Parts: sequence; structure tokens; C-alpha cells
Amino acid sequence: MLWSKGWAGVRIAGSGSMKYPSADILASNKVRRLAIECKTSRDKNKYIPKRDIGQLKTFADIFGAEPWIAIKFDRKEWLFLSLDDLQDTGSNYLAAMNTVEKKGLLLEELIDIKK
Repeated sequence: MLWSKGWAGVRIAGSGSMKYPSADILASNKVRRLAIECKTSRDKNKYIPKRDIGQLKTFADIFGAEPWIAIKFDRKEWLFLSLDDLQDTGSNYLAAMNTVEKKGLLLEELIDIKK
């Protein structure tokens, strides 16, 4: 998806299973760097462990990238959500389908943001 839009994108092998913080995907267009954590759900809510979000934030900060969550609910398109739009439930963060559909960005919208 990224390469067809003029962005370089790579999947990080072993993300989530190595001892260092990482993201699932790194993407860049020379101007911006994105660190993307990908999640899918068959339910209307996706609970994401705080540890996952903490590791994404740490990695993005060190790497100099913007942290984003990519979420795909069943029969829906991939949408990209800012970490600020996640709801803190105490032990997890919640990406509710209705919030993601309101605040989430399509890939084209995400890569069109001017920084």
C-alpha cells in the first residue's frame, strides 16, 4: 500500500517478540517517518495492552518517527489512529470501532498530512 503511494515501507520481522521496543511497519517519504503498530479485530472493540503502546512510543521517539496505530475491523478498511485518540481503560487502551471510524484516517489522508 505504501510503495504504491511513493512511500518506502518495511515490515519489521519479530516485532512484538523481541526484547527491544519496535513497531510492525516503518515508513518514510524523506520528509516524514511513521512507526505503525497494526491490529485487527473481529469485535467492535480492540483492546491494546499498555505495554504495546509504551513500546511503540519509545521506539518512535528514539527513531524520530510519528507513532500510529493501524486498525482493521472485519469487512472494513485499514484506518490509522493517533495514540491520542485511544481511550485509557486502566490496564489497556481501547480502540472502539465508532471512535476509529470517526477519528481514524485512511492511508491517503495519513500520508497527506504536512509536518
